[in-house]
Amino acid sequence: MAAPVKRRELQREVDKNQRDDEEDSIDESSGEENDNDVADEQGMEIQVDFEGRNPQDPDFHGIKTLLQQLFLKAHIDLGSLTDLIIQQNYVGSVVKQSQDEAESDDEDDDVNDVFGITTVINVSDRQNVPCIQELRDLLKQLANEHATDSTNAMIKNVLENDAAALGLLINERFVNIPAQISVPLLENLISEMSRAANKKMPFDFSYYILICKLYKTNEENQKKKNKSKRKNATEEPNVIWSNPEEEIFAEEADCSFEFSVEKDSDNGLSGAWTEDDYEMVPYRRVLLFESAKLQQIIDKIKTQLS
Repeated sequence: MAAPVKRRELQREVDKNQRDDEEDSIDESSGEENDNDVADEQGMEIQVDFEGRNPQDPDFHGIKTLLQQLFLKAHIDLGSLTDLIIQQNYVGSVVKQSQDEAESDDEDDDVNDVFGITTVINVSDRQNVPCIQELRDLLKQLANEHATDSTNAMIKNVLENDAAALGLLINERFVNIPAQISVPLLENLISEMSRAANKKMPFDFSYYILICKLYKTNEENQKKKNKSKRKNATEEPNVIWSNPEEEIFAEEADCSFEFSVEKDSDNGLSGAWTEDDYEMVPYRRVLLFESAKLQQIIDKIKTQLS
């Protein structure tokens, strides 16, 4: 039986760039009327309300799409992983447009889209499930290829120690949704894991592992452009986190490693690029931290992003 929908209002404001409106009166021409409509739309402040809800069967494709942007071309059956997330829907949330707002917006075909997923997967339990085994194999392979010897050993030890359960924390959403939304989602996840663990369900973790998306400047291009920069010029940041709160997770991690996914990624950051912009290369950073740190990380996110 599916868990009841949990309604948690998650609000964001999307500020559109305002266009100068030199027209003081409405033109009779239909073409000019259309132009004015576009200008009005671009000058509007659009407020969108989100809510965290239990994953349900209709969310399958939305969740899978979010997993695809995280794992890219990794050899994991994301369909089966999505099914598992929906099956354990008493833990975790999908971010969706507020139901009240969606019902009043009949013209929008995308009101039921999934904008984010926050959940946890026990990768120490049910190792006979193919998608779980694929996750474990991927983590071992990535650590072996990209981590230092000490980090590789630590991750391997945690994966092989079934007595210390490891949870894969999934904190995925589309770009431009503010980082503040992560706080109620993560707090709700902690509460749900606690309730599940009290019922003897496998959600009492010793460690969490989190795969983060970030972008780094192309070192070669950066060196060339830095030479042409004047002394008073402002340097561009060399790391951009897709989910800014994950930088705080990284500060608290017991160990981590990263790797480029440039060859696996179709595109990088969205937006208009100019000749003076740095080329950004997509990376993944894998973080391992003790479960006891999760609440203090959330508290730190609250403080720094409030």
